[in-house]
Amino acid sequence: MKRVLFLCSHNSARSQMAEGFLRALGGDRFEAASAGTEARGVHPFAIQAMAEAGIDISTQESKTIDRYLGDPFDLVITVCDDAAQACPVFPSARARRHWSFPEPSSAIGDDEQRFAVFAEVRDAIRERVEDELVASIRSTQDEALA
Repeated sequence: MKRVLFLCSHNSARSQMAEGFLRALGGDRFEAASAGTEARGVHPFAIQAMAEAGIDISTQESKTIDRYLGDPFDLVITVCDDAAQACPVFPSARARRHWSFPEPSSAIGDDEQRFAVFAEVRDAIRERVEDELVASIRSTQDEALA
């Protein structure tokens, strides 16, 4: 089982959605977690956007990176530029990647316009999780069977 930690500045939207997608799509091949440099609670629009995709993240908790500093991870993925700068190294990670997604909480407009930004970011995160994590495990398993 691969252990993956998603890091973001507030652990309220992008990292929470990434954790939710990997848990749902990765099955028992992954252990997913998320954290932030601050913990601000899971954003209601992130919960709503994921529910629209059929994934419930309403019970996920916003956490700071301190909780995971001593834990070993196969992969740490920063999902915002602020987290990439604030956490240039994660001592217990075997590998690290950076996925730059815009901050949906910064969206302006009415609720419908703001939610649309969360949905766009959600879809972009899902694509990265499927293409770079879940598909890589499938191709490794297919090679082992060949």
